[in-house]
Amino acid sequence: MSDQRLEIVDYDPAWALSFATEAEQVATILAPWLDGAVEHVGSTSVPGLRAKPIVDMLAPVASLEDRASMVRVLADAGWLYWPDDPNAGWRLWLLRPRPESRTHHLMVIAVDDPYVETLVAFRDVLRGDAGLRGAYAELKLGLAARYESNRNAYTNAKSDFIAEALRGVGVEPPERSRLPE
Repeated sequence: MSDQRLEIVDYDPAWALSFATEAEQVATILAPWLDGAVEHVGSTSVPGLRAKPIVDMLAPVASLEDRASMVRVLADAGWLYWPDDPNAGWRLWLLRPRPESRTHHLMVIAVDDPYVETLVAFRDVLRGDAGLRGAYAELKLGLAARYESNRNAYTNAKSDFIAEALRGVGVEPPERSRLPE
């Protein structure tokens, strides 16, 4: 995936509408496999939180066994699949419209994978805790300045904060591969 300069912007209420529009389409496309609602996750799902202006979406599916078919129907709808994702064993990771001007990320994950719970739990704890939300915003601003052209390093550097926030609400984050920096 091509990196673009990291940009953290003020919260935009339009992100919720953008999510709703895409979620409806994704739910229709993935209907044969979907096992739950398409969720708005990540920083754009948290009112008041500064974020990269990229809407993160989670589509829980019964299984990833038919991944080739899921990738095909999503690609036909304009989603770009990242086959070199180091976490491809447990998720499908897609974006649109293209790496250098992405507006949406889509993670397709088996509903019984613990990462589904962690994505939703982290969103919910940020929505409910203004202090934690503020600390996370500060961390993200600092990391974006430090890693302005290295999206993977930025993502990896947030891991400890996210893990501690999750543990604070009784959710143990699963061990996952770090992204190559």
